[in-house]
Amino acid sequence: MAEQASERKLVAKNRRARFEYEILESLEVGIALLGPEVKSLRAGNANLTDAFAVVRRGEVLLLGCHISPYDQAARANPDPRRERKLLLHRREIARLAGRVAERGLTLVPLDLYFRDGRAKLTLALARGKRGPDKREAIRRRESEREVQRALRGRGGRRRP
Repeated sequence: MAEQASERKLVAKNRRARFEYEILESLEVGIALLGPEVKSLRAGNANLTDAFAVVRRGEVLLLGCHISPYDQAARANPDPRRERKLLLHRREIARLAGRVAERGLTLVPLDLYFRDGRAKLTLALARGKRGPDKREAIRRRESEREVQRALRGRGGRRRP
């Protein structure tokens, strides 16, 4: 039976996570939301910049994610920064809890999107980068930009 490629509608991306952390592995998880939060996400009102996940009492919770209140749901809007439960299988939670207990590992969200009408989150197991690692990433990015500029023929000023 041929599987159809499911469409992903990106809502928010955590660009800083890839710079601040070395991504060891990532997995797709569901996220438990309330009605007004889903409407707000469909409008693209989410911010993952300071978000992270913790394993607490056998559950994985997303903290620091800001989902703006939905304007048309005046009284029903929950707290924009509330803890949200992430939906994983029990074995996955146990495995992640064991890995996070290791020194220096954390759970960071990479992006938030809709797939087949359901809100999904890409959760990454990551290790924080140190100063030299970040400088190396900046150096690599700058050299790639220079190569792209040269290939496009817009190298800026030309030398004789």
